[in-house]
Amino acid sequence: MARFDQGPVSMTPSHRLILCTCPDQDTALRIAEHLIQERLAACVNLMPGITSIYLWEGRMQRDPEVLALIKTTVERVAALTGRLRQLHPYAVPEIIAVPITEGLPDYLSWVTTCTNNDD
Repeated sequence: MARFDQGPVSMTPSHRLILCTCPDQDTALRIAEHLIQERLAACVNLMPGITSIYLWEGRMQRDPEVLALIKTTVERVAALTGRLRQLHPYAVPEIIAVPITEGLPDYLSWVTTCTNNDD
């Protein structure tokens, strides 16, 4: 059994948190399940109830959305981004990769194991 009593440690950023907004919960769930099944992500947290305010084609927009927080490795970012573009209904989906510079080693190891496509 993995031990989770270790504190966070600084690491070379080999993991990423991908932020991606979706138009609704059903779309977000469908995308999340594909990413997990295809081992592009270890975990996707869905945060419903956000409001996005932005300019699109010169007009102010205000839309309810679901934010997906996607955990993956740096090696899987390109494939994950490509798959998100295929699955996503938006012409220009929000796909932002944030380096994870610190984290529980056991958790980050689990992310690596779950996204290893060599199995």
